[in-house]
Amino acid sequence: MAWWKTWVTRLASRIWFRLALFTVGAIAVVLIAWLLGPYLPSVLSADLGQDSVGTILEIMATSMLAVTTFSLTAMISAYSAAARATTPRATQLLIDDPTSQNALSTFLGAFVFSIVGIVALGLEAFGDEARAVLFIASLIMIAIVVGTLLRWIHHLTGFGRVPDTIDRVERAATQAACDYARAPRFGGSQEREPAAGVTEIRAGRPGCVTGIAMESLQEWADRADARVHVDVLPGRTVGQGQCLGRVESDSSVSEADLGHLCEAFLIEDHRTYEQDPRLGFVALAEIGSRALSPSTNDPGTAIEALNAIERTFTHVLTAQPDTDVPYPRVHVPAPNLGDLIEDALRPVARDGAPLVEIGLRVQRVLEHLLALAEPRDVAVFVGASERAERRALDGLVDAGDRELVQRAAREARAVAD
Repeated sequence: MAWWKTWVTRLASRIWFRLALFTVGAIAVVLIAWLLGPYLPSVLSADLGQDSVGTILEIMATSMLAVTTFSLTAMISAYSAAARATTPRATQLLIDDPTSQNALSTFLGAFVFSIVGIVALGLEAFGDEARAVLFIASLIMIAIVVGTLLRWIHHLTGFGRVPDTIDRVERAATQAACDYARAPRFGGSQEREPAAGVTEIRAGRPGCVTGIAMESLQEWADRADARVHVDVLPGRTVGQGQCLGRVESDSSVSEADLGHLCEAFLIEDHRTYEQDPRLGFVALAEIGSRALSPSTNDPGTAIEALNAIERTFTHVLTAQPDTDVPYPRVHVPAPNLGDLIEDALRPVARDGAPLVEIGLRVQRVLEHLLALAEPRDVAVFVGASERAERRALDGLVDAGDRELVQRAAREARAVAD
């Protein structure tokens, strides 16, 4: 039960869930028309002529099946193109795209509505008044389909393209990173060494930690008058039996309680963007790194990825941390800013070392971030600048290019003085 909010949120982003809502709505419209038909005013029983309701529904059923097939093909092609041109880590963001999901669900829902309506028209109990109601509902459905189709056609012009994928990854990275900046310990207390006699919480399965239910840990710690020390953060890969955290308590902890505490750590097969601030930076770095591969050779896309990384870090460095500690009995280590910087810049600086424009852009990004960094974080950015400079100097052949990168690195680090 600790993750019911997460499951509900994910449920709303599933295509089949929206289709189920459309199906229920279609059946409800037909049932309302059938049940209320005898009680509706006789003015609704006008002759619609040539069985226009059935004709409209048949045309809609045929066309919506074709449109749905086309839309599904376009979506799969966009997923494949994004995975090849950017990174497979971006595919889950495209799958969760609300516009494409709404389009596919609307087209499938219109198809189901047509089928249900055609079946209903074959019933003898479906009178003229009910047919009139179904005719009005069909016109409304046509308007919805046309509006959705126009929006979907416009959406397809950029869906899955490299700029669109970078923007989606940047938004996801910014959301997770800003949540981390505002609450680096997810609302828990600062980590400290527990007293002797702790009990370890061990993983029940291998996988990747994608979330921590802080509220569940706090509630149990309040009841047991204990403290929970979290050892792994979202994004960490764990093996079966590996320690997830430790319980500091004066009394023994039962196996049932350990099982309950283990459930507070959500372990899945793949990383997600929800509570993992590093995944967004990893994905942006992969986009830049893949653009620098010999088969692609697209430094412009790598520079766009670096620009997105800079914007995301800017949000992190300017976010105001929340001083409230709603979960004081849960001690959580804060993510290391140095790890975030290495995740974001190391792949691009490594693969772009032979290109002077990449070396210059990395130093400019660090210069801008150094101007925003707190004094305690300056050394982290200076170290990243020095490592990027060494990589660039090792990769560049031309003396002039080397001098440009050295000058840019000196200017970047001068901001820290």
